[in-house]
Amino acid sequence: MKDGVQKWLKSSLEDPIVKLLLKNNNLTKTQLETFLIDILAENIAGKELKYDEKARLRLLKSEVSRGAFNRTLRQARENVIQSIYTVLLLGYLGVFENTSLDPYLEVASKLQTYISAYRNIWKGRKSMDEQMRIMSMLRAELESSLEHLSKPKTMSKKA
Repeated sequence: MKDGVQKWLKSSLEDPIVKLLLKNNNLTKTQLETFLIDILAENIAGKELKYDEKARLRLLKSEVSRGAFNRTLRQARENVIQSIYTVLLLGYLGVFENTSLDPYLEVASKLQTYISAYRNIWKGRKSMDEQMRIMSMLRAELESSLEHLSKPKTMSKKA
C-alpha cells in the first residue's frame, strides 16, 4: 500500500503542470504532499488511515513524526482556506467581472480540457498516437500560458 501511494505521489508531484502551478501557489511542495496524503491516500489505500500511518507515507527517506505531519497539514489547510477566501472575496467584490482576469479563466478552461484529454487516454477513446499528440500540444500550451500568467505585470492594465 505504501509503495502504491508513494508512487502516485511522486508521479503527481513530477507532473510538469503541477510543477508550474506549484511555483505560484500558496502551498509549499511539502504542504501539498501532506495535504494530498490526508485527502486522497485513503482512497488509494482502500482503507481508513491514522495520522501516524499517513505520516509514514511522506516521500522523505527518514520518517516524519505524527506531530510534524500534523503541523504541516495544519499549515496546508490554512493556506488552502485562505486561498479559497481570497477567491470568494474577489468574487464578492466583482473583480471576476473585470476583463483583465479573463486570461486566468481561459487557462482554467484549458486545464479542464487537459484533464479531460488525460482521462480519455485511460479510456482508450482515440488512438494512442493521437492522444499523446493532443496531450503534448495541450501541455505545451498550458505551460506557456501559466508561465505568462505567473508574472505580476500580467494583471496590470498596461500589460
